[in-house]
Amino acid sequence: MFGVVDLPTYLAGLVLIILLPGPNSLYVLSVAARRGVRSGYTAAAGVWCGDAVLMTLSAAGVASLLQTNAVLFGIVKYAGAGYLAWLAVGMLRAAWGMWRGRGEERAEETGPAGAPGERPFRRALVVSLLNPKAILFFIAFFVQFVDPAYAYPALSFVVLGAFAQIASVLYLSALIFSGTRLAAAFRRRRRLSAGATSAAGALFLGFAAKLSTASA
Repeated sequence: MFGVVDLPTYLAGLVLIILLPGPNSLYVLSVAARRGVRSGYTAAAGVWCGDAVLMTLSAAGVASLLQTNAVLFGIVKYAGAGYLAWLAVGMLRAAWGMWRGRGEERAEETGPAGAPGERPFRRALVVSLLNPKAILFFIAFFVQFVDPAYAYPALSFVVLGAFAQIASVLYLSALIFSGTRLAAAFRRRRRLSAGATSAAGALFLGFAAKLSTASA
């Protein structure tokens, strides 16, 4: 179908890959828990736009360029790791402020990890784009399911990308509505909110470290 081969295997692999936790899904869950469904979908839209750009770049051959150009790959890699580390520091600072703060009224007013100047769409988009391993993954995974004899390989990439986006929409939607349920618990229990924010910050530091040691 449209130059796509072994579609059931692709879909099975896609589900497993989507379910693996990563900085994108963790950030969407965090935003939904702190700011509600609407902001959660705003962050998710940033993820979907970033993924669409990466899929397009992969189909255009940018992944091959990153694989062959060590300097370019290093620049993108460390920029992405630095941005993830910056997000992690912000989360840890917010958690520290909650640990030091006292009073349920303040927790009710600000909510967990309140950040009035935060822009979820932009942050999620940047997290998605500054990830060279994602570009390499898309090209390495997609190419296995494209018929080399098909006359319009770009169409094959569009079909594969559409399935990937549908799976991402379903998964992130589930996270968003789960996050809103967590928000009520966070508002009632300040320690729980601080602990969850600390854990998220630590995970983002782990993502940053993993990305900084990645190789093309």
